[in-house]
Amino acid sequence: MLNLLLALATAFLLVLSFPRWNLVWMAPLALAPLLVALAREHRPWRRFLLGWVAGVAYWLGVCYWIQTVLARHSDLSAFLAGLAVVLFAFIKALHLAAFSLLAGIVIRRAWAVLAVPALWVAIERTHGPLGFAWLALGNAGIDMGIPMRVAPYTGVYGLSLLFAAFGTALALAALRRPRRHLAFLLPLGLLYLLPRLPDPQRADRPAVLIQPNISQDADWTEPWVQRMQNRLALLSLAASTEAGLPAPELIVWPEVPLPVYYDRNVQFRELVSGVARRTGSHLLLNVVAHTAEDRPINSALLVGPDARPLGRYDKLILVPLGEYVPAPLGFMSNVSSELGDFVPGRDLKLLRAGDHPIGAFICYEAAFPDLVRRFAAGGAQLLVNLSNDGWFGPTAARHQHLVIARMRAAENRRWLLRATNDGLTATIDPAGRACRHLPPYVEAAAHTTFAYIDTPTFYTRFGDWFVWLCAALAAAALLPWSRLKPASTRGG
Repeated sequence: MLNLLLALATAFLLVLSFPRWNLVWMAPLALAPLLVALAREHRPWRRFLLGWVAGVAYWLGVCYWIQTVLARHSDLSAFLAGLAVVLFAFIKALHLAAFSLLAGIVIRRAWAVLAVPALWVAIERTHGPLGFAWLALGNAGIDMGIPMRVAPYTGVYGLSLLFAAFGTALALAALRRPRRHLAFLLPLGLLYLLPRLPDPQRADRPAVLIQPNISQDADWTEPWVQRMQNRLALLSLAASTEAGLPAPELIVWPEVPLPVYYDRNVQFRELVSGVARRTGSHLLLNVVAHTAEDRPINSALLVGPDARPLGRYDKLILVPLGEYVPAPLGFMSNVSSELGDFVPGRDLKLLRAGDHPIGAFICYEAAFPDLVRRFAAGGAQLLVNLSNDGWFGPTAARHQHLVIARMRAAENRRWLLRATNDGLTATIDPAGRACRHLPPYVEAAAHTTFAYIDTPTFYTRFGDWFVWLCAALAAAALLPWSRLKPASTRGG
C-alpha cells in the first residue's frame, strides 16, 4: 500500500507541474516518490503495475479536457466520452509502466542518478510515434532561466533529463545510498557555462495576428459561413489601416472551425485576394484542400500581396479522434466538421514570403519537437503556428498548448507567431517568452513585430542526438554485465 501511495504521489506532482496548476517547481521533485517505490519493490510485475497506475492517474489528471472535447463535439454522450478518456489513459499509461519495470533494475546501479533519467528520456520520446504526444516533463521548465539554457542544444529532452535527475537524486538520498553515487551529477554543473537566454529583443517586422472568436457550435449555414469569412476580412483590413501603425508585412489567420475551401469557392478566393491586395501584405491562412481522390487535407496557404498563391503546406501529423479515427476506435466519430477523415500531407514544405522562408505548422503539430525542428533545419527564418484551441473549451488545454509552442521557439531560437481562433493568440520570442498575447474569447487583431533569423541552433542542426545518447546509456545500464555489482538499496 505504501508503494502504491508513492506511485500516486508522483502522478499528483506531475499533474501539478503543468497548467492548470502550473506549480512548476514540483517537476524536479515529481519522480522521486515513484522511484523510491520501485527500489523497494523487487517483483517486476508489481513495478509494472505501480507505473501503470501512476500513468493512468497522470493522464486522467493532465488530459481531463479530452472528455470535454468528445462530449461537446462528437456523437458520444458525456458518459461514453468519459469512458473513452479512461481507455485513453489506460493505453498511454503503458509508457510509464514500461519505464517503471526497467527503472526498478536501473535504480540499483551505482550510476543510477544518470541512468534512470536517461531511461526516462528514451521512453518519453516514444509518445509521438506510438500514438499521442503532449507534455514532456521538460515543458514545465519553460520559464526557468537556467534549465532553459539547454533547450537549443538538446531540445525539451535536456530539461526532462535535468528534472528526472533531480528526482532520482532525491530518491537515492531517501534510500540512503552512498554519497559517491550522487557524484555523477557533478557534470551537470557545466550547465552554468552555457550561454544565457537572449535578452528580449526589439523586432522591426510588423505583422497582424487575427483572432476571430468563431463559435465551435454554430450552424454551418451558407449565410453564417459568409458572415464569418467577412469577419476575418474586416478584422484584417481594419488592423492594416489603423492610424499610426505601420502596414503589416504578414497577416496570419488562424485555424478555424468553419470549412474554408479556397480552391473550390470562388467567392472566398476573391475575398482573400481582396484582403491581400488592399493591405499589400502576405496573407497566411488555413484552408481545406483535397487530394486527387477527393480526400480532405488540412493545409496552410500563403497568398502574396498580388493575390497569387505562393505555396501550401499540408499538415503531416493529424489529431487522433480530431481529424481521423484510429482503426480500433472505428465506432466513434471525429470532431472535425468534415464528412470524412482528413489525410496527412506527404512532404514538409516551406512557404516563401519574398526572400524569407516560413515554417507554418498546424495546431497539434506543435507537440512534435523534431517536426518543427525540420522546418528550421530546412531554412525557415520564422515559425508560425495556426491553431484552433476552441475545441478545448475553458480548460487548461489551451494553456498547455501555448507552453508546448513556446518550447518549439526556444529550441530553434526563432520567432514564433501563433494565431488561434479564440485564444491564446501570442507572439513568442526566440527565448520562448510569450511577449504579447490576446486573452481567450475576444474578437481582436493583434499588432505585433517579429524578426527573420537564419542562424541554426545545435538542436536544429543535429536533431534528437541527445535522445539517442540517453537510449544508449539506458541500454548500457540494462545489459547483463552491469548487474554484476549492483548497488545496495538500503531501506528497500
